[in-house]
Amino acid sequence: MAAQQVRDGFVELYGTEPEGVWSAPGRVNLIGEHTDYNDGFVMPFALPHTAVAAVSRRTDGVLRLHSSDVEGGVVELRLDDLAPESDRNWTAYPAGVVWALREAGHPVTGADVHLTSTVPAGAGLSSSAALEVVVALALNDLYDLGLQRWQLARLCQRAENVYVGAPTGIMDQTASACCEAGHALFLDTRDLSQKQIPFDLAAEGMVLLVVDTRVKHSHSEGEYGKRRAGCERGAALLGVDALRDIPYGELDAALDRLGDDEEAVRLVRHIVTEDERVEKTVALLESGETRAIGPVLIAGHASLRDDFRISCPELDLVVDTALASGALGARMTGGGFGGSAIVLAEAADVETITKAVQEAFAGAEFTAPRVFEAVPSAGARRLV
Repeated sequence: MAAQQVRDGFVELYGTEPEGVWSAPGRVNLIGEHTDYNDGFVMPFALPHTAVAAVSRRTDGVLRLHSSDVEGGVVELRLDDLAPESDRNWTAYPAGVVWALREAGHPVTGADVHLTSTVPAGAGLSSSAALEVVVALALNDLYDLGLQRWQLARLCQRAENVYVGAPTGIMDQTASACCEAGHALFLDTRDLSQKQIPFDLAAEGMVLLVVDTRVKHSHSEGEYGKRRAGCERGAALLGVDALRDIPYGELDAALDRLGDDEEAVRLVRHIVTEDERVEKTVALLESGETRAIGPVLIAGHASLRDDFRISCPELDLVVDTALASGALGARMTGGGFGGSAIVLAEAADVETITKAVQEAFAGAEFTAPRVFEAVPSAGARRLV
């Protein structure tokens, strides 16, 4: 249905049929937060919420962009005028992909694009990565570029880092491009090696809820960049290329070497313990001990709240309320400073937990949260 609607919208806008329709999902990160730009481990899975794009090639060096989710008409850009950090609008994400492809030497000569997305924006669910990946996959197919999924993810990350100016890691784009239905993706962000880990909660009588606090965040604002710079400073102080290189068993010794540098101690401790939590989650899932990941999620939230300091009252309220109402585990997910939390629960407890969270938000006079089930879904693909 979405493919047909986007195709019809393209015809109405541009007066001709698109050459194809593609989709790319948002993602939830099960565990492994802020580890991706530290060369560490992450474990996202794709959501059923997607960005869908109808696209055709052009040969005149013009890029035309339209989104049904944003007020306004078609935005027309010249490829030769695309320049990093020149655009502060939603169009920076698809335009940045075109810029990154051309900078890498790929012969993209223009495109007409019509987009729509069901990935909640600002919720920490990678709505921007979905926009980037769907456009990258479409252009890869249309221009027969022959790029692998991991290569598309790298180019999309470059678009976001350099063109948009947001210092994000590689996880979001790789999840959108590479995830498989019914699985979580165990990704080593240093060498981009991947392993699909079966993650079928419904078969075990469990549900993973996403609670969108509706507190908007932006990766291009300063706090995310400060955390990244702080991690890089910690690695330099410890004489390693990245914090991934500090073994968990040597963490205490490493923290002792940092002395009274309180900020470095906190950031280093979170990254090293978070990598350990990812590996522990993989081991538990592979051994069929899915319920046992609950305490790992809880520990991850405490680390993000207390050491990395990127939680907020709304996220903490979700976690505390869900756990008090019988959840197996809960934590914030995504870049922080707002966005969403995840809650692992027995299917029979979902209604009780959802109601408790909604009532807690009302009692705190917070904006009502959006709560939905996260079903591990397929990565980016061509629909038509």
